Amino acid sequence: MTPTTPADVPRQSATSDSAFLRAARGESVPHTPVWFMRQAGRSLPEYLKVREGIGMLDSCMDPDLVTEITLQPVRRYGVDAAIFFSDIVLPLKAVGVDLDIKPGIGPVVASPVRTLADVEAIPDLVPEHVAYITQAVKQLVPELGPTPLIGFAGAPFTVASYLVEGGPSKEHAKTKAMMHSAPEVWDALMRKIAQHSAAYLRVQVAAGASAVQLFDSWAGALTPRDYVEHVMPHSARVLSEVSGLGVPKIHFGVGTTNLLTLMGEAGADVVGVDWRTPLADGIARVGDRGVQGNLDPTLVFAPTEVMLERAAEVIEAGRAAKGHIFNLGHGVIPSTDPDQLKRLTDFVHSYPLG
Repeated sequence: MTPTTPADVPRQSATSDSAFLRAARGESVPHTPVWFMRQAGRSLPEYLKVREGIGMLDSCMDPDLVTEITLQPVRRYGVDAAIFFSDIVLPLKAVGVDLDIKPGIGPVVASPVRTLADVEAIPDLVPEHVAYITQAVKQLVPELGPTPLIGFAGAPFTVASYLVEGGPSKEHAKTKAMMHSAPEVWDALMRKIAQHSAAYLRVQVAAGASAVQLFDSWAGALTPRDYVEHVMPHSARVLSEVSGLGVPKIHFGVGTTNLLTLMGEAGADVVGVDWRTPLADGIARVGDRGVQGNLDPTLVFAPTEVMLERAAEVIEAGRAAKGHIFNLGHGVIPSTDPDQLKRLTDFVHSYPLG
């Protein structure tokens, strides 16, 4: 662990005994901690109000707006951690890549990466590129008090897929084609993104974040062999470069049942399990690590008693883990009723530990 700097002391002393961080470290907890991926998201009316007429990436570069949006679900739900409001492609935007997030589509890249020269034209990320992130985190930490802030970044494969495909893709055909037919370009691209992701996480932790999450949203498109040979070393580099900062590292992907063991071995303290994998199975796969998850996000649309019955099953399964952080198995769906998430949060908090 790197020496504690004076700037780190308030964060560590204020949040170190929180239920979220205790669970991430595999320690006893006063209650099962809970937060929700995309917990501000597009479901909160207060979020929609402050974002009205403002583009996604512009919102992510406004420290005051980032602060407000990050705090909204903490105020409304009383969750055990705040997730920093940003986007996984922001580091690319920050270094000058021509991209935008199109409503209803996602990230769209004007000039997709095809050659080694395309990769070399992308600058490395330095803290000065994202000074507004440092400012936002420093504003947030005092506001959050004992509630930990989770910093995050996109994992190399998922970010690479946007750069290569030019936008979202179901098949990731161009991405896999580059991986297998132009390995030198692929390796250079993955190294570039790994540098961005690691630097971005370090900026957030240096400013006061208490934990980090690496999102590999589309890693489920890979076979275990391809993950090991072409992806895992780069994700491991990102996690390794923040391993000395003294904060827990969460690693999450969607549809990654066959990769959970490997994602843990890449360097995670906690592995996120999506809703497709029974949590007991996920726990067995990740070994001596914590788990996060994994209620099906659509269950918030079921009758409350059904949602809570399924949540109880998740909590019960989580008892077998080294540590369990309750979450949905993916992000909050935009049409979710915020009152249902409040009921869910209160239920998780009140559920007996046994």
